[in-house]
Amino acid sequence: MFKKWTIVLGMLIIASLVLAACAPPAPPVEEVEEAGVPFFFAAFATAIEEPWDGVIHVAMQDAADAGLITYEYTDDIGYAGDMERVLREVAEENKPDAIFGDAFGNEEAVRRVAADYPEIAFAFGSGFSPSGDNFSVFDNWIHEPAYLCGLIAGGVSESGVIGVVGGHPVPEVNRITNAFIQGVKETNPDATVLVTFINSWFDPAAAKEAALSQIDAGADVLFAERFGVIEAAVENGLFAFGNMSDQNELGPDNVLSGPVWNMEPTVDYVIEQVVAGSFTSQDLKDFSMMGKGGASLAPYHGLESKIPADVLALVEQRNQEILDGLFRVDIDEATPAGSN
Repeated sequence: MFKKWTIVLGMLIIASLVLAACAPPAPPVEEVEEAGVPFFFAAFATAIEEPWDGVIHVAMQDAADAGLITYEYTDDIGYAGDMERVLREVAEENKPDAIFGDAFGNEEAVRRVAADYPEIAFAFGSGFSPSGDNFSVFDNWIHEPAYLCGLIAGGVSESGVIGVVGGHPVPEVNRITNAFIQGVKETNPDATVLVTFINSWFDPAAAKEAALSQIDAGADVLFAERFGVIEAAVENGLFAFGNMSDQNELGPDNVLSGPVWNMEPTVDYVIEQVVAGSFTSQDLKDFSMMGKGGASLAPYHGLESKIPADVLALVEQRNQEILDGLFRVDIDEATPAGSN
């Protein structure tokens, strides 16, 4: 049974626990307990500048700013075996009530640590199932807004060639890409969608190079599944779509929209469970979908005038139908045909 906390609103002043972008140690456990809120830790394999981990970090920081948790993190751990060591050190020395992070390339290591510390709630990004009593999983189920972006991309492309630059051809990335392609084909059936995987989760230079190659092949709209693509679009005056978060600031005149992942519903749910002493392992998938506010289409930031009126109307219609449960975007996790 996890430790049950009593949250007393108005008494939570955590100025002494200012967030620092550094590895543990975290504040002494005594200070955390005196604050009257659970202590959450996050362990990220990549730098938090990488949007996937960045979205988790933002949700955790928002919860800390609201006084719901105290929060520390370490990032850029990598995939060379350090994740297990870091997690064991955190579990032993900092004794957090919950640990968030991304598993994937560190899947086995993370699960080993979770099994050895059943008193800690673990919630990790994973393509596999929950395990034990304390290991929950989540993922970025943002294929629905990716489909909406595809509708727009097909409608604004003049060349009929659209580029997608992704990380690895894994189910998570494939379903986003395939949903995007589904949208493109609905508004532009004859369009060609070029898909390139850079085989890295965070390599902006490689992503930009792949995007430039797609531009050379005729692409006039780009979907930046990975960080780095938008720079190529800006330099060439093309429309682009961000991913994970609202990335319009990277190209205010170029980034039309993008699928947004909101981790707040997931984080808030886990906090409620930990506080109530009722945390148990489960798949938290639904909290990352549009129906529960976990995914959305990024704002247009005034660029909606660049989208044909009939396409914009269709996007708004489909958006509402998805929220109402009247339209289902296909979940296709196969490697996109013709990708390289």
